[in-house]
Amino acid sequence: MCVRFYRFAPRGGPQNSSGQKNRSVNPPIRIITLTTDLGTKDGYVAALKGTILSTVSNVRLIDISNNIAPHDIMEAAYVLSRNAPYFPPGTIHLVVVDPAAGKHRCPVGLKFKDQFYIGPDNGLLSLALSDAGPDVIVHLSNEAFWRPDSSGKPSQARDILAPAAAHLANGVALSNLGRPAKSLHPMYWALPIKDQEGIQGWVVHVDRFGNCITNIARDDFNEIQGERGFRCYIGNSVIKVDKIENYSAEPGDPMLLFNSDNILEIAINRDSASSLLDIPKGAPVNIVFGDGKSITSKANGTKCETPIRS
Repeated sequence: MCVRFYRFAPRGGPQNSSGQKNRSVNPPIRIITLTTDLGTKDGYVAALKGTILSTVSNVRLIDISNNIAPHDIMEAAYVLSRNAPYFPPGTIHLVVVDPAAGKHRCPVGLKFKDQFYIGPDNGLLSLALSDAGPDVIVHLSNEAFWRPDSSGKPSQARDILAPAAAHLANGVALSNLGRPAKSLHPMYWALPIKDQEGIQGWVVHVDRFGNCITNIARDDFNEIQGERGFRCYIGNSVIKVDKIENYSAEPGDPMLLFNSDNILEIAINRDSASSLLDIPKGAPVNIVFGDGKSITSKANGTKCETPIRS
């Protein structure tokens, strides 16, 4: 009679010679965001993502926006700066918006508040970080970390920036990607002008709903307003309001409100303030506190007025 003995693994999974469980250690999943003006019609964004995934597979790719207006550094900086703080430490932000693509401009990588930013050094990153200085800046000059099969004149986005983001996600130190840099190409947001009679600011962004977002902060507004009423002169219109709204105006009515960033917006409930009031990005916004002379010029339910010309 043949007796066979079988060896069974202990309950709870295989163990090593010391009786401890064998545990496979997986590297943490890194996040790479994309903010680009490349759109979704062509395959440009897909080429960036394919380049990244060819270098590192244990990564999560998240689009902040690929519909930035072409070459619009200001819009890209605004969108990136408003969204980057919501991501966890270690996130890598890949930014591809450059009106001077192909010119002699060094691509850079930097670390700021435990996050990494990869993009062209064209002022965009200076705007996105506002007045704060990065912890570390490097020029992405180490060709060992460029796309290996790039030949001739490389595409900066596909062959340098995307691989840099991928290598960071794969654990390569930022300092290994190139030589240190002292500063970024400077660019600054315009600041509002204030006195006791009012505030002059500008529209810095128009979102997809046509809301016109200014550079006027709630604290500045409240500090000067006191108990006074006010009018908002913008474009060819004057908006007279009794109070700051919160999207509770009647449909079609213009309103002023402070958004979740405590920044003043001009909006029209269920419509586009930018289109209906002819307000482009960059338009001046004048808030005047106290009474002013005006006559009503529209009878379509909106509270827009045209100032009296003396």
